[in-house]
Amino acid sequence: MKELYSVIKAPLITEKATLQKEMANQLVFKVDQKANKIEIKTAVEKIFKVKVLSVQTIKVKGKPKRVGRFTGKRSGIKKAIVRLYPGESIEFFEGV
Repeated sequence: MKELYSVIKAPLITEKATLQKEMANQLVFKVDQKANKIEIKTAVEKIFKVKVLSVQTIKVKGKPKRVGRFTGKRSGIKKAIVRLYPGESIEFFEGV
């Protein structure tokens, strides 16, 4: 099994992720490309001390970009949508 903090890289804070958090008790994380749903579930449960109901994963391809005449591509990411049990919550910005 991988180290917990290498599986979960960062929370994704977007408008859609904020709505999912409020409406459906779901959180969105940027995770390691090779992590599976079981590793993601155990990492979130142990790091944040909450109970996870389900995990959905999505691979997002990198967008092509240009700088002048040079073309390149951004690296892709893997997102995990984690649904928590009712009554459970994680506060990222408690003092803001």
